[in-house]
Amino acid sequence: MCEKGTVKPTGNFNTSADAEVLHKAMKGLGTDEDAILQLLTARSNTQRQEIKNTYKTLFGKDLINDLKGELGGKFESLIVALMTPPLAYDVTSLRDAIKGAGTDEKVLIEILASRTAHQVKEIVAAYRKEYDDNLEEDICGDTSGHFKRLLVILLQGNRQTGIQEGNIEADAQALFKAGEEKYGTDEQSFVTILGNRSAEHLRKVFDAYMKMSGFEIEESIQRETSGNLRALLLAVVKCARSIPAYFAESLYYAMKGAGTDDATLIRVMVTRSEVDMLDIRKEFRRLFACSLHSMIKGDTGGDYRKALLLLCGGDDA
Repeated sequence: MCEKGTVKPTGNFNTSADAEVLHKAMKGLGTDEDAILQLLTARSNTQRQEIKNTYKTLFGKDLINDLKGELGGKFESLIVALMTPPLAYDVTSLRDAIKGAGTDEKVLIEILASRTAHQVKEIVAAYRKEYDDNLEEDICGDTSGHFKRLLVILLQGNRQTGIQEGNIEADAQALFKAGEEKYGTDEQSFVTILGNRSAEHLRKVFDAYMKMSGFEIEESIQRETSGNLRALLLAVVKCARSIPAYFAESLYYAMKGAGTDDATLIRVMVTRSEVDMLDIRKEFRRLFACSLHSMIKGDTGGDYRKALLLLCGGDDA
């Protein structure tokens, strides 16, 4: 957890007192949603797990089941997400993306492109433990082609570290030859290079590519590829350039236009709240003509909006 998060552990933490507040908020007629959201957004995930344990000790009931019984809709989804440990949240998100009706490629792309190699290895192990299934096999059963190959490379969690000075030009050349320079695209070069090189190495490669071709790598990917492969390649490139900017863009497009992609909005606000939400807000303000706070405010309502704004943590008007 990091000083770039908006949600921090509370200092004078009293888990029994917190469990009592939640119990009281759900007791009797009606629910005090405000008490629930004010408390949970002001605790770190680790503290929420302690509250959950204490709640069971004091009242003999499961806090998450009680919350689900009292709340509904998007607000319930958001609160349950906040109550889930980060690793378990990634694992269930991936499971639902694969096992739900149709495959939710958006979730596969976001998680596998943005998590560190170490996090991916933890996800693979936790997935096996939870479901007694192999995440790679499950993903392979649901995807195909170079999209599948790049997901498999990312699942290995073996991305290189540091900058290989000697390979920068060669990598840029390989990408140029694979795309702009030939008729048809050699996707394999894109997949291998973008899937295996470190972020700092790739940033140098992108600069060299720009000098060589006159194009940003994103422009070439847009032109040369399509569908899920294009979406995944672009996510990997954006995450190599700046993970907070990648998430700022995800949030913007989740809210822009007609309707809101609430699943993405919830997933990003919850998973980044203790990691880099302050940086995401800064990038959001830089990239778009408004603040993240103002966009959430205009796009959502009720307790759901209140809780999201607390996770956002402030307005960069």
